[in-house]
Amino acid sequence: MKTVEEQFYDYGVVPVVVLEEAADAIPLAKALTEGGLPCAEVTFRTEAAEQSIRLMSGEFPDMLVGAGTVLTVEQTDRAVAAGAKFIVSPGFDSEIVDYCLQKEIPVFPGCMTPSEVAQAAKRGMKAVKFFPAEQAGGVAMIKAMAAPYSMMKFMPTGGISAKNLKDYLGCDKIICCGGSWMVKGDLIRNGEFDRIRELTKEAAELAASIRN
Repeated sequence: MKTVEEQFYDYGVVPVVVLEEAADAIPLAKALTEGGLPCAEVTFRTEAAEQSIRLMSGEFPDMLVGAGTVLTVEQTDRAVAAGAKFIVSPGFDSEIVDYCLQKEIPVFPGCMTPSEVAQAAKRGMKAVKFFPAEQAGGVAMIKAMAAPYSMMKFMPTGGISAKNLKDYLGCDKIICCGGSWMVKGDLIRNGEFDRIRELTKEAAELAASIRN
């Protein structure tokens, strides 16, 4: 059984999804799976997020579905109860991180400074989210922080697209990139799941070509 980190590395890209309607969850999961990226970070900033995770993980049990933008321990419990296999927070919240580590829930807190990476390293963590990636210095910043914290891997999210994916995945300190360019809100709202499948397939193939 592969760890969440190993699955992230295999995919190269993790679609970051905002779902306003739970009814879109299953067709979206189908499009992502058929496109070659059977994974999703469903942001917990909408009312539909919890039910969407429940539907996706129920209908596609092999899909790697997690919760993003998790801001409280209470949200963590709700997400995991709904079927989330990992938790992502935008910043380093020690209460959420320690809770997840204690419960053995895979967690990826947002870090953009050496001080935050140090907090993760002190807890024995092997991978963190780097957010907001482009605004916080991109690949150059990741390489600079990874020099003293050589045990740490990063999952950059924020401002990443097909245009700069090669810059990120070409760095050996990066396990995968979070991205929303293949699952943009207007595509979901308009029910353009065929287009989402096409964009997902392109993203999966691009990630594989960079890594290979």
